[in-house]
Amino acid sequence: MSTVAQILSSKPSPAIHTVPPGASVREAIEVMAQQRIGSLLIVEGTRILGIFTERDYAHKVEVRGRVSADTPIREVMTPDVIFVTPTTTSQECMALMTGRRLRHLPVMEQGTLVGLISIGDLVKDIISEQQFVIAQLESYIHS
Repeated sequence: MSTVAQILSSKPSPAIHTVPPGASVREAIEVMAQQRIGSLLIVEGTRILGIFTERDYAHKVEVRGRVSADTPIREVMTPDVIFVTPTTTSQECMALMTGRRLRHLPVMEQGTLVGLISIGDLVKDIISEQQFVIAQLESYIHS
């Protein structure tokens, strides 16, 4: 079973994308589109104030008829951010994401943001682990 640290080390890009709380929703959506990502952390200095996701956009902006360029991200972000640590297992992350209906988990180590994992990162890791087990079993059977 992999840990979050192992998953982060296998990601092609360790970049964590953020915007300040005064940024507009439009600015946040532009960053998300440019980076081809589904969430942004809202930060002020080194403090994480919230997370903004595609789901937040759909439910809190578009459906309510808000104007993206005029809406500060602080008004529509999710303020209660759930974190994991580098030692959290992929299985624990999957249970947390499934139970809380999350698609992104920031990774904190001793109060410092060190990464962000997505449900896609977890699925990729789990598939890789299963392929390894299958290969080992096939090797055992054919020996």
